[in-house]
Amino acid sequence: MVELHSPALTPIFHALGDATRRQMLRALAEGERSVGQLAEPFAISLAAASKHIKVLEQAGLIRREVRGRTHLCRLDPGPLASAHRWLSFYEGFWTARLDVLEQLLRAAEEDPTPPRTRGDDP
Repeated sequence: MVELHSPALTPIFHALGDATRRQMLRALAEGERSVGQLAEPFAISLAAASKHIKVLEQAGLIRREVRGRTHLCRLDPGPLASAHRWLSFYEGFWTARLDVLEQLLRAAEEDPTPPRTRGDDP
């Protein structure tokens, strides 16, 4: 059963709500990166990148390891699986609604006569 009201999902969706953090996660999906490497594609300071990384860490989406003076980050995909399960519920919801819409549109193509409304003359 998917826990639809899990408070653990709030920091995950907060972290995913920012485009910079989503791009950082995508980079980390390709492998371990330093804070400098994560900041490089953006016009942001290392301090700003570090704040984004802290949000990702607090959500449990990444792990940071300090090696000397270098901070290395790696993706922790576990929390993403929880978010995916939560979103899957709504995928089913919208798929069902869109299937009904498709049926209505196909029916309208087969019978192009517009439906009558109360105000139409008999």
